[in-house]
Amino acid sequence: MELEQIWNSFIHYLAKEEGVHKVWHKKIAGLPFLYIQHSEDSFSSDSLSHLIKKASAKSMRGKRLHSITIFVRKETGLSVFRHRFYVPQQKMFCCGNLCDDCILYRNDG
Repeated sequence: MELEQIWNSFIHYLAKEEGVHKVWHKKIAGLPFLYIQHSEDSFSSDSLSHLIKKASAKSMRGKRLHSITIFVRKETGLSVFRHRFYVPQQKMFCCGNLCDDCILYRNDG
């Protein structure tokens, strides 16, 4: 699974939305930030969060990924979010303590 491909499809889906002019992401201090340039006053932070969630779901379809989005700031026609794709952590082996989430109890098939 190539994370850069997922980011590219995610940005492509967001850029196709009406009222969105430009979308880009960059890492600052190891944290991925998402920049969305849009029509002035056409989107609230909640409606943009919904668009981000929808585009994330499309780009992650069929993959074992999750995403998290945190609103950072809004300027005139520009909104900034911290957005991250991540692989959920799951136990990969049995430690012998018979935990509730033990891999021996999982039914994957």
